[in-house]
Amino acid sequence: MRTNEILKNNLQLILGLGALALIRPVMKITGAVEWMGSEQFGSILLTILISLAWLIIVVVKKVSHPVAVLVYAGLSYALFAIILSGILSPILDGKLQGPLTNPMAIVGVLATNAIWGLMIGGAAVLLKRVRF
Repeated sequence: MRTNEILKNNLQLILGLGALALIRPVMKITGAVEWMGSEQFGSILLTILISLAWLIIVVVKKVSHPVAVLVYAGLSYALFAIILSGILSPILDGKLQGPLTNPMAIVGVLATNAIWGLMIGGAAVLLKRVRF
């Protein structure tokens, strides 16, 4: 299946998974992540929980191309997080901060989250092979 077909057939899922991952930065911004102990522990725990949710969702839905879908989910999350940072940092801090102030940071955010999706997608492929 070609890339544009994967995107077209799974766009809602991709955007939904990307939006689901916004739980982490929203909890960090609101300070709710500290309810889990330290901010660092809370961020790691949330990343693990989001990863498990992504994995379970693509396996249960029997997504035909989980690696591609989760790479795109990681990229959509990265774009959402960059936009969220661009909107909220001037409101909360009085000035623009985050990836939008440094183009190389944008590349880093996109690459990091694409790799995250790639890893969880690979785990989904392995899990599907073991399960079925």
